[in-house]
Amino acid sequence: MARKTHRKRSHFNWVQSEDPSLSHQDIMDSANTLEFDPKEHQHLRYNPLRDSWVLVSAHRMKRPWQGQVEKPPEDDIPRHDPSNPLCPGSTRANGEVNPDYDSTFLFENDFPALQQDAPDPGSEHHPLFQTKAARGVCKVMCFHPWSDVTLPLMQLNEVRKVVDKWADLIEELGASYPWVQIFENKGAMMGCSNPHPHCQVWASSFLPNEPGLAERSQRDFLQKHGEPMLVQYARLEAQRKERVVVDNDDWLAVVPYWATWPFQTLLLPRRHVLRLPDLTAQERDSLASIMKRLLTKYDNLFEISFPYSMGWHGAPTGSYLTEDMSHWQLHAHYYPPLLRSATVRKFMVGYEMLAQEQRDLTPEQAADRLRSLPEEHCKLGEKKDDAGLD
Repeated sequence: MARKTHRKRSHFNWVQSEDPSLSHQDIMDSANTLEFDPKEHQHLRYNPLRDSWVLVSAHRMKRPWQGQVEKPPEDDIPRHDPSNPLCPGSTRANGEVNPDYDSTFLFENDFPALQQDAPDPGSEHHPLFQTKAARGVCKVMCFHPWSDVTLPLMQLNEVRKVVDKWADLIEELGASYPWVQIFENKGAMMGCSNPHPHCQVWASSFLPNEPGLAERSQRDFLQKHGEPMLVQYARLEAQRKERVVVDNDDWLAVVPYWATWPFQTLLLPRRHVLRLPDLTAQERDSLASIMKRLLTKYDNLFEISFPYSMGWHGAPTGSYLTEDMSHWQLHAHYYPPLLRSATVRKFMVGYEMLAQEQRDLTPEQAADRLRSLPEEHCKLGEKKDDAGLD
């Protein structure tokens, strides 16, 4: 009997492997005597925006990595490459020549996923073979004329111009379309084919899946709890601080409690704001500042140009502009794939594709690592060292 009691104080997995004759109840009793540690014990976390659960298994970070190793991002990108179709003065695939722009530059995507004049596919009445019309426009927006800079390396006033252009696009395209998706794929690892600072803007005649989920979840939360979900969430995260990476008077960036990607962040205004055009001049200034700080920390984590996909979610537009959308809160998602180093990424395969999302370190661990990094960009430090400056 003493031998069995001793085993119940041991780790759950050790009990199971040491004596397979133990009953399921014995094993569960053993697990219940342990003190839960989120860094050591797997658990589920709820994502209220997607109404789904994430499996957190931080102890898996101890396993040796023998999987795929990525090629580090290029570090010698020329400032101007005439063969790069995003550079000033370059000729694009459709034969058009870019102007010699010196700030942001917007143009129609030469290979758009959505077109305004697509024909209607017609109706299909069978529930297993449904189709709907899909129309829209796709644009490309360059942030800067130089190919060798990214948002964290741009001047603050240059980042502010990006923010203003984003807001203008939501207002302009949102007058006609119910959803305007601004997104940036940064780095070849995220499918970016042109090493030049830019984003894409897709306006669609329909509400896509992810915003549709966020729409339902935020509406339900407000009805049940009397406060917009992400307004309450931002206030609670600001109080708890353990997942805050950077913040200022108007914004905070956190590794969300339900994060899936290793160093995923959620950028939130402190004030209740529905859409980018609703931001005040002060909030736009502070948004440019916090974006630059957050992305500098990303680059400093592994001292590379950190890959990610990011995008803005705000209240739907078009016909929704006349509806009560007070359940919405403006926010931006950052989804970086890197996990252990500049060359080891997180893969969403197998269990994640067939069962549910899973992550290998806790959001609190990820936030602590990012928070502890300097806010001076590693490249700027290198330039000082090369110049012999302190």
